[in-house]
Amino acid sequence: MKVSIIGAGSFGTTMAIVAARAGHDVLLWAHDPSVADGIRRARRNPIYMPTIELDARIAATHSLAEAAEFSESLFMVVPSHHYRRVLAEVASHLRGRVDVISGTKGIENETLETMSQVSSQVLGEKLRGFAVLSGPTFALEAARGDPTVAVVASTDDDFASAAQGMLSGGTFRLYRTNDVVGVELAGSLKNVIAIAAGVVEGLGLGSNTNAALVTRGLHEMTKLGMALGGRLETFAGLAGMGDLVLTCTGALSRNRRVGVELGRGKTLEQILGETREVAEGVKTAKAAQALAERHRIEMPITTEMYRVLYEKESAPAAIQRLMTRSLKAEFAR
Repeated sequence: MKVSIIGAGSFGTTMAIVAARAGHDVLLWAHDPSVADGIRRARRNPIYMPTIELDARIAATHSLAEAAEFSESLFMVVPSHHYRRVLAEVASHLRGRVDVISGTKGIENETLETMSQVSSQVLGEKLRGFAVLSGPTFALEAARGDPTVAVVASTDDDFASAAQGMLSGGTFRLYRTNDVVGVELAGSLKNVIAIAAGVVEGLGLGSNTNAALVTRGLHEMTKLGMALGGRLETFAGLAGMGDLVLTCTGALSRNRRVGVELGRGKTLEQILGETREVAEGVKTAKAAQALAERHRIEMPITTEMYRVLYEKESAPAAIQRLMTRSLKAEFAR
C-alpha cells in the first residue's frame, strides 16, 4: 500500500517510519525543501529526526502535487494553524476521493473547529473517510522502536479497523474507537495542561503540585470534551489520561518545555524564538479558553494558562489564584 504523509516534522517522520515498518511505501512531504533534500541524500531527517536512519521505502518531496498524486491515503501531520491551507492545496491536485488520517493535535483558533471539521469543509465530496490518531506517542521513542500504543478514531467502523490494521505492528499498536470528537479534543486540550505542568517544574514546585495539576487538568478536559460531544471513557483512555500523563511528565514534551521556561521567567516570545518545533498548546490555550467561555464551562487551569501566555500574567500569581479560589465539592452533582 502507498501512503502520503503531509508534514515532515518529528511526528510526521515517525509515522513514515511506522508505516514503512508495516510494509507500506511512503512519500513524506516536507514544507522545508532542505528537509526533503536531506532525507533523499542521507536517509535521515536532518532537522527533526537526525539520529534515526530512514527505511528505503520512505521517499521525500517538497511538492504537494506529487504527494497528492502518490496515494489515495493521506496522513496529515501539520500544525493546526496550517492544516486548512495545506489541505486546500493538496485538494487542488487530487484526481479522486481520498482517505485522511489526522495526527494533528490542535484546534483552529479562528473558527474553534477541529481537524475533522476542517477536513470535511475543505474536501467535501472528495473526502472518502476520516480518522484521527492520538495517544501517548513521543516521536523519538516510537521512531526508535520503543513499544508504543495509541488510538485511532473514525465514525466509520470499517475505516477505523482498516487504519488500525494498516499501522499496527510489533512496536506500534493501535486501538480503535468511533469517538472522533473526544479523541481530537483530548489530544488538543492536554497540551495546555502540559504547559502548566512545565510551569510547575520551572517554579521549582514538587510532586504534590504536579499530581494535583494533572488530576484537575483531566477533569477540565473531560468537562469541555463531554460538553462538545465526546465520551467519558475516551478521556480516561489513551487519548486522554494516557497522553496527558506522558506530556505532563516526560522530558521530550515540547509543550512542557515551554512551561518550564515560562516558570523560569522567560517570555513566550523568547521561548518560541529559540525553537523550530511547534508547541500546539500555546495556540490551543486561546481556543480552549474561547470554547470554555462559549459553553460556560469553568476551566480554571486553562484560564490561568491563557492569562500567562496572552495577558503577561506571572506564573506564581497564576498558582496563587488557583489555590485561593472558592472552596467547592470535588465533583459537581
